[in-house]
Amino acid sequence: MTGRRRTSFLHRPVKAAALSAGGLAACAALAVGCGVVPGVTGGPGDDTVTVMTWAPEKTAATNEPGMPAMAKAYARWVNAEGGLNGRKLRVLTCNDHNDTVGAAKCARRAVNEGAVAVVGSYSQHASSFLSPLESAGIPYIGGYGVTDDEFKSVLSYPVNGGRPALLAGLGEELGKNCGPVALIRPDSFAGDQLPVLFGSGLKAGGHSAAADLRADEDASEFAGQARQALRRASADPLKTGCVVPALDERTNTFMDSFRRQRDDYPTVRTASVLGSVDQSVIDATGGASGPYEGAYVTGWYPVASNARWDPMKKVIREHAFGDNRIDPADAGVQTTWIAYTVLKKVVESLDGEVSARTVRRALDDGVRVNTGGLTPTLSWRFEDMTAVVDFPRVVNADVTFQVVREGRLVAARRGFVDVSKVLESSAY
Repeated sequence: MTGRRRTSFLHRPVKAAALSAGGLAACAALAVGCGVVPGVTGGPGDDTVTVMTWAPEKTAATNEPGMPAMAKAYARWVNAEGGLNGRKLRVLTCNDHNDTVGAAKCARRAVNEGAVAVVGSYSQHASSFLSPLESAGIPYIGGYGVTDDEFKSVLSYPVNGGRPALLAGLGEELGKNCGPVALIRPDSFAGDQLPVLFGSGLKAGGHSAAADLRADEDASEFAGQARQALRRASADPLKTGCVVPALDERTNTFMDSFRRQRDDYPTVRTASVLGSVDQSVIDATGGASGPYEGAYVTGWYPVASNARWDPMKKVIREHAFGDNRIDPADAGVQTTWIAYTVLKKVVESLDGEVSARTVRRALDDGVRVNTGGLTPTLSWRFEDMTAVVDFPRVVNADVTFQVVREGRLVAARRGFVDVSKVLESSAY
């Protein structure tokens, strides 16, 4: 897909892959020893395909309620159209509550209820949810990409390059145009990787490292971080600096503090990544007169106004029944749509049993998924994966560059930009 695929087994974590594959084979052969028969459904007399979508809802940190809501709307649509290859789609949803216990409970429920896959989900706690899924051989299709493990587990099938691609792409772009740069990111395990990834992009753009400013995920104000960011970004009087908040849902809160402080400092530019900034955030912070006017934003997919999203929007209009949790401009909602597009293609490719084992086999054997131009054609064979040592499961390292003009998020350039080479240099 990118023209830079792996050609040597030197890039592959052979031992880990072999151990994981061996564990899966053992589970398949000795179901009693593994405790469950993994996700068996769709066999003779069973015309239902069960999957799960999870995400945090109503928590003090990042929430993605639109993802399970989109999954439910997708199921209503596909079932109204005759199902997945004639089988009814049953979608289970789960709130992981943004904690390790909740994530593990969601995964165990997926196992216990016979899910053949977890699809289009968000969780920061991969170490908690992947172990139950791996023990049962259940594939994780189209996770949001917020954790490293989503790009390492042999049962993970990502549809985008996750935060790594977004931060690397944004860093490379800003490295060409910014003076001093300040990155504001969550003080969390997931947030600890962001300075390295962003720094790799800056370095590729010929820039020095950014100031790394940490913030509590559940903070109600960020006045201190806003002052630090403005001070760092305006340190060079000859160059316009850049402030980059990457705080997911709390980015809006940071920008409120930032807006109150900015008049006391020289002019700086702002930039961020999709997921931290979308059209609703831009509107809430003042639109064309707000702090994001002129800001660069990197995303995984085309802008929400692109006609390629029309099929998803039609499903939302006709099958979401006015559910206001679903924002078609939200990156989580978009990822869920693409992940279910993958599931649909996989099930349609199967002749006979639909189970976790057959779904996984179809993905490993190279089923190719056309997403209507929302991503490159997706495939998860070994040779389709990029040579990114820290993220060996990446099959799509493309990003899009967007910019805020007159209060609207629009495409800054046509098409996708491959950042796999930047990611290859981001080992940490």
